[in-house]
Amino acid sequence: MNAAHWHLTVNHLPLIFPIVGALVLTVGFIIKSDAVKRTSFLIFIIGALASIAAMSTGEGAEEVIEQLGINSKNYIETHEEIAETFSILSYVLGAVSLFGMWVNIKRVSFSNTLNWAILAFSIAVIMVGKETGTTGGEIRHTEIRTSENSPSPNSQNIEEKDDD
Repeated sequence: MNAAHWHLTVNHLPLIFPIVGALVLTVGFIIKSDAVKRTSFLIFIIGALASIAAMSTGEGAEEVIEQLGINSKNYIETHEEIAETFSILSYVLGAVSLFGMWVNIKRVSFSNTLNWAILAFSIAVIMVGKETGTTGGEIRHTEIRTSENSPSPNSQNIEEKDDD
């Protein structure tokens, strides 16, 4: 397996964990279960760790794409910038979730308010994650590119020839 393969293997996890965590936290609110809420915090923490794996494999994936001679430099740079923001937000969500778990276990008076804040923040993280995934997909998947950020016709033809 090369570096791009490793990145493709782990890069979906940081996107999936916040979605699952937000759903579990919502269920925790509905059924009024602190144990379920704590489970969601653990999911957010695992998502932050998965983000470390995705970020650490990104540079190697970039090198593989560059060696292929594919004209995707602008797409890679855009993806890299958004991925860095997403990772920072994921790390913050993981840290706040760790604190939220402690607060929940200790039954601190503001735990419910913090739980709602974590849910709101997780939704923001999910939205940035969606952009991260989209920009990552645009690197090689010309079919999902929007017209305003598509490369010139000449560079697109080069990419299509490389894909064959």
